Amino acid sequence: MRPPAPAAILETALYAADLEAAAGFYGGLVGLAEIGRAPGRHIFYRVGSGILLIFNPAATEIPSGGLPVPTHGARGRGHVCFAATRDEIALWRAVFAAAGVAIDAEFDWPGGARSLYVRDPAGNSVEFAESRLWDDTPPP
Repeated sequence: MRPPAPAAILETALYAADLEAAAGFYGGLVGLAEIGRAPGRHIFYRVGSGILLIFNPAATEIPSGGLPVPTHGARGRGHVCFAATRDEIALWRAVFAAAGVAIDAEFDWPGGARSLYVRDPAGNSVEFAESRLWDDTPPP
């Protein structure tokens, strides 16, 4: 018997060699609540019912002490999308402009949902989009 398909994503990981710059962006500018930190290795943030993991990519290639967590990691830019209303997206645009963070793109998708894209200090693509972005997605 097959288990049911997962109902949610529990955690999402991005990678940043400069964790302090990542902390300034996600904890400072974006305002996420930090829930864990291992200097030089990772910073974890609560995002609603999920967790955003920011790892130093070099550190996650080294086995962690004590827990049987497999080594993992990625190189290069990743992507995360935060849910936001259209009005919140406009506020985020102003926050990023005031902080000197360039807007990569801002547009309405064919279904009408709005997205705003910026880059974090590590170059990861950070999107703020209306939750309805995926409401009208046709099945594969």
